[in-house]
Amino acid sequence: MVSWRGVYFVLALFLGSFFGSIFMLGPFLPLMLVSPSWYRWITDRIVATWLTLPVALLELVFGAKVVITGDGFIPGERSVIIMNHRTRLDWMFLWNCLLRYSYLRLEKICLKSSLKAVPGFGWAMQVAAFIFIHRKWEDDKNHFEAMLDYFCDIKEHLQLLIFPEGTDLTDNTKARSDEFAEKNKLQKYEYVLHPRTTGFTFIVDRLREGNNLDAIHDITVAYPHNIPQTEKHILNGNFPKEIHFHVCRYPVSSLPVSKEELQLWCQQRWKEKEDRLRAFYQGERYFDATRRSRIPPCKSELRVHLIKMASLLYWTLFPLAMIVLLYLYSPVRWYFLVTVVIFVLQEKIFGGLELIELACHRYYTRRYKRGKIRRRNSDSWPLLSVKGITTYVPGGAMNERVTSRLICISVLMTSMACLAE
Repeated sequence: MVSWRGVYFVLALFLGSFFGSIFMLGPFLPLMLVSPSWYRWITDRIVATWLTLPVALLELVFGAKVVITGDGFIPGERSVIIMNHRTRLDWMFLWNCLLRYSYLRLEKICLKSSLKAVPGFGWAMQVAAFIFIHRKWEDDKNHFEAMLDYFCDIKEHLQLLIFPEGTDLTDNTKARSDEFAEKNKLQKYEYVLHPRTTGFTFIVDRLREGNNLDAIHDITVAYPHNIPQTEKHILNGNFPKEIHFHVCRYPVSSLPVSKEELQLWCQQRWKEKEDRLRAFYQGERYFDATRRSRIPPCKSELRVHLIKMASLLYWTLFPLAMIVLLYLYSPVRWYFLVTVVIFVLQEKIFGGLELIELACHRYYTRRYKRGKIRRRNSDSWPLLSVKGITTYVPGGAMNERVTSRLICISVLMTSMACLAE
């Protein structure tokens, strides 16, 4: 049965992401067309403010307890985060860990491509340059390569979360994993699925080549009391009472060099996860008797508590304030309408804001290589050539006129929003 707690949680996240995408991220969309690296710097920090909201709701409102053991994080380091996929929402629960041990603005997530079309959430994920995949390596390889090279080129300090299992643990996915184990004469797992190593090895190698990787963080997540498997469980008010994270940090210097050895390395980590989770669920349901990380968090619990309080207050008042502005001022209503249209149309025409951002960067990179512009912090500030930009967007050559209109409308509405406020 749907619970008011679940409805409140989902509604609070939706309203925050919806109005935040329009009124906080929307005004900065034109900056992408001028300097992708500055656009990335600013929008990462805006998105990170919203990522604190689920943490605040889970811990302050619904009483979830977070336990972090193991190695912890070195703040700000560039890493690939690999984690078992126990529920469909593990990626969101991880923010409770990263808020304490890292910076939320650094995190990027590999997610299925259908999520980018979700109003509010999907728009913010596009702006944040999350990597959307189709779960078919032949379709995803080129996109992975382009996005990772972009992050390396702009020297983005990246913490990329991937789930090598590919999907969450259910009866159906476990049956497929067992079938794979039988076929390949491998051990059957009870608490994890056998990992897919192709994407993992590609990502690690690409980031190493781009000198943008310091470590791999192997995180094991477990839920000792109740397991909110899907979004439906959250809507029904079944929030996790406790979330346990065990972190193992592996410096890049300790990783195998060859692809085959790296695949075996990943498979060995999953065998360790299976043993660790078996001991967790069959024992006293904690990873470490001390229940503490060996590395202290970069933020004190007092600071974390203040961040959560501020987030809860801000993201409660902000949507209400935007609704009042929409009611009072017609320029705000026009800005709202046009920005929504831009978010919807660009995804239909170009495939997502992250692809437009990538196209802008390619355009400026090529102009730099031709010696037509000076390079300044990975990007430049020349007048934008719409024809040039659309060359690097899938289907862009046919959409130059549409792109011109989108740019003009976006700049106009941004100016109107500034005047209205």
